[in-house]
Amino acid sequence: MVYENSKIIHLHCIFLWLSAMENSSKTTTFYLQNLFFLLLPCLFFFIQYLAAPVNPYDPKENITIDCGSSAKGQSLDPRPWIGDGNGNFSLIEQSDNKNKSLAIKAATQLPSSVDHIPYSTARLSYSEFTYSIPVTAGPKFIRFYFYPTSYPGFEDPSVKAFFSVKAGPFILLLNFSALLHARGELTVVKEYCANVDEGQRLDLTFTPSPDISNSYAFINGIEVVSMPTNLYYRPAIDEDGVRFLGQAQGSLYTLGNDTAFEKMYRINVGGSEISPGEDTGMFRHWLMDVEYLTISKPSALPVNVSTELTFSSIPSFSAPRVLYVTARSMGTNKTENDKYNLTWEFPVDSGFNYFVRLHFCEFQREIKKRSDRVFEIFLHNLTAEANADIIEWSGGNGIPVYRDYVVAIGTNKGNQKQQNLSIALHPSPVWRTLYSDAILNGVEIFKLSNNFVLAGPNPDPVQKNQQTNSPPPPTKSKDNSKAVFGIVGGVISGFVVLSLLCFFIFRGKTRAKDTGSNKGVLQLSQVTTTMEPSKSTKSRGSSLPSYLCRYFSLAEIKGATNNFDDVFIIGFGGFGNVYKGFIDSGATQVAIKRLNPGSQQGAHEFKTEIQMLSQLRHVHLVSLIGYCNDGDEMILVYDYMARGTLRDHLYNTDNPPLPWKQRVEICLGAAIGLQYLHSGAKHTIIHRDVKTTNILLDEKWVAKVSDFGLSRIGPTNMSQTHVSTVVKGSYGYLDPEYSRRGQLTEKSDVYSFGVVLCEILCARPPLCRLAEKDQRSLAPWFQQCHQNGTLYKIIDPFLKGKIVSECLKKFTEVVMSCLDEEGTERPSMDAVVWGLQFALQLQELAEEGITPNAGADIERDIDKETAFTADEMEDDSGEVFSSLGDHVMNSISISTFSLTTSDEQSFITKDSDKNPSKAVFSEIKDPQGR
Repeated sequence: MVYENSKIIHLHCIFLWLSAMENSSKTTTFYLQNLFFLLLPCLFFFIQYLAAPVNPYDPKENITIDCGSSAKGQSLDPRPWIGDGNGNFSLIEQSDNKNKSLAIKAATQLPSSVDHIPYSTARLSYSEFTYSIPVTAGPKFIRFYFYPTSYPGFEDPSVKAFFSVKAGPFILLLNFSALLHARGELTVVKEYCANVDEGQRLDLTFTPSPDISNSYAFINGIEVVSMPTNLYYRPAIDEDGVRFLGQAQGSLYTLGNDTAFEKMYRINVGGSEISPGEDTGMFRHWLMDVEYLTISKPSALPVNVSTELTFSSIPSFSAPRVLYVTARSMGTNKTENDKYNLTWEFPVDSGFNYFVRLHFCEFQREIKKRSDRVFEIFLHNLTAEANADIIEWSGGNGIPVYRDYVVAIGTNKGNQKQQNLSIALHPSPVWRTLYSDAILNGVEIFKLSNNFVLAGPNPDPVQKNQQTNSPPPPTKSKDNSKAVFGIVGGVISGFVVLSLLCFFIFRGKTRAKDTGSNKGVLQLSQVTTTMEPSKSTKSRGSSLPSYLCRYFSLAEIKGATNNFDDVFIIGFGGFGNVYKGFIDSGATQVAIKRLNPGSQQGAHEFKTEIQMLSQLRHVHLVSLIGYCNDGDEMILVYDYMARGTLRDHLYNTDNPPLPWKQRVEICLGAAIGLQYLHSGAKHTIIHRDVKTTNILLDEKWVAKVSDFGLSRIGPTNMSQTHVSTVVKGSYGYLDPEYSRRGQLTEKSDVYSFGVVLCEILCARPPLCRLAEKDQRSLAPWFQQCHQNGTLYKIIDPFLKGKIVSECLKKFTEVVMSCLDEEGTERPSMDAVVWGLQFALQLQELAEEGITPNAGADIERDIDKETAFTADEMEDDSGEVFSSLGDHVMNSISISTFSLTTSDEQSFITKDSDKNPSKAVFSEIKDPQGR
């Protein structure tokens, strides 16, 4: 086994040798001194290297199969790989001679970056085939090697190479596409752990997908390596199980022989890549952590090449020694201003439990006794350790140790295929320690089988822009005359509904005056009660008044989407697929968001969305038309946003880039929508998931804030400064203060909106794992460039030379204030709206040929004429006015509705009783769907 610290020593030796050569003209004594110092570290390393066992674990089985080959060769390990034409195992085929599996070489010559063994040959078949391998009882590593390329006699792998793989009773892969899983790489390696019972063979079965005609299965290489019985299957913390985070206190997860593992990540934190040949005899591959490190401002990379490790707490084969002499830490003696969490994020499949092993070793000489370094560990925003003390766990300095946990990654509200499993460290805020710091040496993450299934979904292929503008075919034919009558009837119905709407609003206001302390309040108990499905259409049987939110039957929804035809899917949002649909006999386009049938993961968000949007009325908030709650179906119906999401027009898109002025107008519209949530009601509403995919654009490019499934009502009295809640949101946009403390305020939305502004100016995603280390997270990179005066380097190239300098200065000023580390230092959305107004005015003046020097006067005018209260933004007719032009604040609506949550919290629009005769929905362009 080769040590990582050998690289450091070799560099030291080279330096000393050059020093000796440089001084060769000096005295012989001086030369010998240099030579002595040159040989001393080499001698030390030589002794240390000989003292360390090369392979601490000797596996009973170390089987390597070069599929499709009859030869014997060596890979880079180096290990001999035996061709499956002469191996000591059976190849069982469920096919006739015509469909028998074939051993084939790749159609093209392998690139230099692809190993000749095992990727030059493959076994392929249109029928099922099985490798039956004799092995001893016990747990095994099973590794599959795939090279998805063209093979003679077989069709395009992107279309036909879909298959499943089983290992005994475990389904490891289902409808698997190696090409999709490669994600741009040339090869794919999938690794699993499974137990083989006494007297059984390891059967690995490959089955082409029955849902695709002429599909085929293929495999390039198979590896089976024995592992120690107590490596993973015997938990480190408790003999009966591993701590199951997020469950009842004391809950344990049993890792018995009926559990299979899929290796997701194996990471050498703070160190370099460790090849399979450098592992402890089990040929595991350890990657660097830099691609997964998301928050590290700053972090330290401690290393101690002279550390003598003592494996008294864990077996020496647990991980390579080099893993425990390098690490990543926050850096000792962090100050109060260093309040970030040192964070890694790992994409994993939704709907599974995950086994996480964290490796630690205190090798820094100053950390000697208990309590010298105590820190917190969070997994997936759950507290794994409140007071992690490595010395206490291991027993001393230089003694490696690991801790095991199980965490559930459920199906999220958007039914996304993958979510990020985060690992975050932070110095203990309550424990007085000698060194305020946190440290980690290594990470292993495994997916755990669920009812003998480990198979996850294929990654999405590159989506092609596909727009379907025609409505689904009607279930019954109708002649043109009926269609005309339907349109006329729809117009008349709309007028009637609008009249009834005004009547109910007037009646509601009248009743509000007579109800004493309860005036004007619509109890949310009407909403939070179980929403029974209605057997009739429209609003009968629903739990909300029809003038607030229309109820759709499931039959209506199916008719609107042609029974949820995939051709009408326009995206994924909220908690399920989003369909383009047509209601009212095809006259109205709508967006229909459907929770996956039978799932309860999004039930809370479903109710929250209805509660919020059925009460809020604003031109810059997405309009909820209605909902369906029929059996297992939970469906929301919105106005159709023809332009899609804001992100669709910024990057990774075929859409043309937006002009700068239009971008600022969109920013301003979204800011006004958030401003209304924060200050347009009696109690603040915190969106909690502000991002470019939750800002929608209608046909006229009006921005509308959407997706209120995570929204919360803010503090309800003066004594409260925040709402304590489980941290939720989207990575890249998450307020670091909220993420660290779990204390939610409206300033968390302000931070997220600051990231949105960065995206708009730079046309870059908030996170980019493939970028250089300091460029992966957009917000910190933006701040760094602004401070260094290099902001021009990250601005969207399309915008260069098109932004007035005064406008850019004001815009970036708004961005930097939104991204302040301290929430109390960030501006309110009122101030953000003002700043964007000012920036837009500066840009418009310059485009009109007016000198920007008048900006100071404009700023005073805006300051004087713009006040962010409901009364000052209306004239006597109830319409919004502004001297700054139609694009500025022309869409604030005043709602008289208020509501009371289940815990007696309520909010009501400011001053809603002062002008009861005003038209409540004066700013709603299409109130019919309300």
